[in-house]
Amino acid sequence: MKIKGAVVHGKGQEFQIEELELSEPKENEVLVKVVAAGVCHTDAVARDQMIPVQLPAVLGHEGSGIIEKVGAGVKTVEPGDHVVLSFSSCGNCENCLTGHPAACIHLTEFNFGGKMPDGTNRLYQGDQEVSTFFGQSTFGTYAVSHERNVVKVDKDVDLNLLGPLGCGIQTGAGTVINKLQPEFGSTIAIFGCGAVGLSAIMGAKLIGCSKIIAVDIHDSRLELAKELGATHVINGSEVETLEEIRKITDGGVNYAVETTGVSPVVVQSVQSLRSLGTVAVVGATGEVTLNVQLDLLNEGRSIVSVVEGDSIPQLFIPKLIEYYKNGQFPFDKLVKFYELEEINQAFEDSGKGTTIKPILKI
Repeated sequence: MKIKGAVVHGKGQEFQIEELELSEPKENEVLVKVVAAGVCHTDAVARDQMIPVQLPAVLGHEGSGIIEKVGAGVKTVEPGDHVVLSFSSCGNCENCLTGHPAACIHLTEFNFGGKMPDGTNRLYQGDQEVSTFFGQSTFGTYAVSHERNVVKVDKDVDLNLLGPLGCGIQTGAGTVINKLQPEFGSTIAIFGCGAVGLSAIMGAKLIGCSKIIAVDIHDSRLELAKELGATHVINGSEVETLEEIRKITDGGVNYAVETTGVSPVVVQSVQSLRSLGTVAVVGATGEVTLNVQLDLLNEGRSIVSVVEGDSIPQLFIPKLIEYYKNGQFPFDKLVKFYELEEINQAFEDSGKGTTIKPILKI
């Protein structure tokens, strides 16, 4: 079928809205009419080839939409269902079978390899194969995806809002709720107040942390952090961050979440911990220099990395939606809507930080 999609043809180039050919869904696959798709930093780094996705490609991995058609063997959804699309996993490896699909041994291949799990393409321009992203490519009017990517959601919630739950928002909230699992009354610092960091703040509030410290360099984001549950905020460009955290907590936090990917901030997040504290690093980070003896061993501190909030999307995303409906997880305060044709502006605004979570209305 003919569809319209945002295509990247070369490294760092702008998206072009073009016509493509989308193949029919195969066994265990579904055809989704895309309603909206979140813009995520991962899309930007793929466009810029920091993640070497084969180009040309249709990116987009935070899609929401309506099931239009199902292939043979599909059992969990049917035409007309509202769905969120999340990351791709095999479902059969040891990590998937023990409840950690975000650590699937095929995660890189299935999400960044440009092809569907069966090794074939679904998107074409003439004879040219066009890469699929995260097994979905939702910067287009329709998408074919494996059933495992799809999460059925309530029809009484605005479907336009829900796409970012498939990656950025579940990453932030899940890092706290699923991976760190802070004890009730414990303390936590969140470094970076973008969509992931603010979602982590909401998760920390849900779980009952007593002191939730937001660290950023933009006062507007820190104000929103307070609205979403931060008990204290620190503008790292105006004060000495570690000194302030130690004052607030009488020595350091029990937990930290590092979302910026900025190497000196990663070091700060480690040094913000009290003895036996743990930091979860979720931002795309390059080389970091630590003094293992002083920064880790002497204090018994730990560093963990977390992908996709260590979530099982089919279980976790409906829970987040339920909290949203109850007024306990107001992630709608992070978003701003754009039309698909405004995709390049959405990426520019996201990169500058003027929009926390752009959503493209397809």
